Amino acid sequence: MAGNRRGLSISWPFAPTTVRLNGDTGLLKLVAMLAMFCDHAGKMLFPQYPIMRIIGRLAFPIYAYCIAVGCVYTRNPLNYLKRILLLALVSQPFYAVSLAHTNSKMFAYSFAEQPLLAARNFYLYSWTSKPSILCTLAVGIILIWALRNKQMVVFLSALLLCWMVRSKLDYGMKGVMLMLLFYIFCSHRWLSLPVVLAFMLWWGIGSGSYSLFGVDFGTQAFAIFALPLIYVHTNTGVRLPKWMFYLFYPAHLALIYALNTFVM
Repeated sequence: MAGNRRGLSISWPFAPTTVRLNGDTGLLKLVAMLAMFCDHAGKMLFPQYPIMRIIGRLAFPIYAYCIAVGCVYTRNPLNYLKRILLLALVSQPFYAVSLAHTNSKMFAYSFAEQPLLAARNFYLYSWTSKPSILCTLAVGIILIWALRNKQMVVFLSALLLCWMVRSKLDYGMKGVMLMLLFYIFCSHRWLSLPVVLAFMLWWGIGSGSYSLFGVDFGTQAFAIFALPLIYVHTNTGVRLPKWMFYLFYPAHLALIYALNTFVM
């Protein structure tokens, strides 16, 4: 009788162990990093070229997918979360000054007269305008970890918190949901594609500066062009050192700030 009960048990559907989408994550991360740099450079250095912001739309879906893949294969998603949070803590002031998310409170004290107080104030208030994309990625990891480990109270609480602070999150709730969709359906390629495609079309269509066949859409709609990279299997053999992937974020922000300040 016990054997029959074991035979009838249903596995938890939200803990995939394989990814049947593109496993060439080295290539994907490289494309995402270059697209992100193009996006940020287009915003701060070359606003006259909107094509750079369009190319930049490729970055987030790829990062969202890589987060999902990482949560499937990592033995401890919480260690993954710690690395993302540490990177967020280090990068936030670079993000604020490089991408024009500063506010007057950051500069309330003079660095010349009160350097320690000014530095503390500058750092703390750099979080109040807009946290970086790393915070959105961290939230995605928390939700995926909770779903994977049947921690439904944590999952629902985190989801509610996301909804409450959605205006502060880069890409908002839609960005968080995209990570969850990639994770939930990553073992089912032909189910994942229509679900994710429909979600991203819904995200991009609406009021915007572009129109096709009478349908208005914004720049975010161009993010669907990241999907072939995610769903078509490639085998380039590209391998990126882990430190490069993490160091690139603050380094590219510092470079954009230097170019914007001293060159442009």
